[in-house]
Amino acid sequence: MMAGRCVVVTGAESGIGAGCATAFGAVQDDVAVLYHSDDKAADVTADAVRAGGGRAITVQADVNDEHSVERAFTAVEQAFGPASVLVNSAGLNMAGVKVRDMTLAQWQRMLDTDLTGAFLTSRRFITARKPDVAGSIIHISSIHAYAVRSGGADYCAAKGGLTNLVETMAIEEAPNGMRVNAIEPGMILTPMNERAMTDAAYRQSLEANIPMKRAGTPAEVAALAVWLSSDQATYITGARIVIDGGLSLMQALGA
Repeated sequence: MMAGRCVVVTGAESGIGAGCATAFGAVQDDVAVLYHSDDKAADVTADAVRAGGGRAITVQADVNDEHSVERAFTAVEQAFGPASVLVNSAGLNMAGVKVRDMTLAQWQRMLDTDLTGAFLTSRRFITARKPDVAGSIIHISSIHAYAVRSGGADYCAAKGGLTNLVETMAIEEAPNGMRVNAIEPGMILTPMNERAMTDAAYRQSLEANIPMKRAGTPAEVAALAVWLSSDQATYITGARIVIDGGLSLMQALGA
């Protein structure tokens, strides 16, 4: 892997996004920490990138807004040049509301962020690349793209749509040297799972369903993202790689 690539990570102020940004910094890449609203958290991530040997900038971006995405990528290009790697980690968690009770606003908010956001950032990344110049897009999806949950219609629909977006772009962009893949985490200890991080009994009740009997960490997901973008994975595109300790294998037990 060559150091000094420009890597854009969305949702990089916390959780998996922050873990990914830090991991790319550790291999001396230039990392653009894209964040939604928490600039102080973004600064913490940027400091972690620098501590690992990489360069970092923080850029505010609403991934569901076309003009905001354009402004963010322009700022990144002015600082580091065209991006070589895009990690789409920005996203919301499922509402926990059944379809019969879900508002249209909640449905649209989820799809705008978790699906349309991935489309807008991917399109901007792709169109800035010259033909036949290698690039890598990594989408942070979820096992809930296919293992659905009651109360998760908004989230599961967005991640299911993301699967088809990933696979379609993989076909379209392969002739241009672009690889597009998805990482599908299970239970990862991030602010999205805040209760599991603060309530030991609750966490253990969930981990009991995981064959490996533990939750994963952002660093484990980040290591996979770094590898997928590396020269060791140049023949991988359109892949959906599950990282869940075996959790999704348990979905049909008891049927």
